[in-house]
Amino acid sequence: MLDFQKLEVYKNAKLFHICCRKIIETHKLPVYTNNQLGRASLSIALNIAEGAGKFSKADRRNFFITARASVYECVAILDILHDELILNDEIFELRLKSADELSRILFTMIRNLEQS
Repeated sequence: MLDFQKLEVYKNAKLFHICCRKIIETHKLPVYTNNQLGRASLSIALNIAEGAGKFSKADRRNFFITARASVYECVAILDILHDELILNDEIFELRLKSADELSRILFTMIRNLEQS
């Protein structure tokens, strides 16, 4: 097992992606929405993994910033799907809570890597 696989934020990102995939698989969404949500949710875990493999703090920080931006992208998509009544309140709130937790953890990681 590689070090990044032990990170709670990585484990949470994988679970978030799986939940987003279930939304994609169970709802008839436009192809562009499927692609965007799938890519954005996968990007979170991939950027955490890639960032963890970087040696400099600045490089790690940039990948974690990108991962956090992908969380925001997913939330925007889920928010629109909720407004369109595609996602019910329960599913939306669960995914929003997961996204918020990911965002907070990544924010702390980013802050801890800031140049002094």
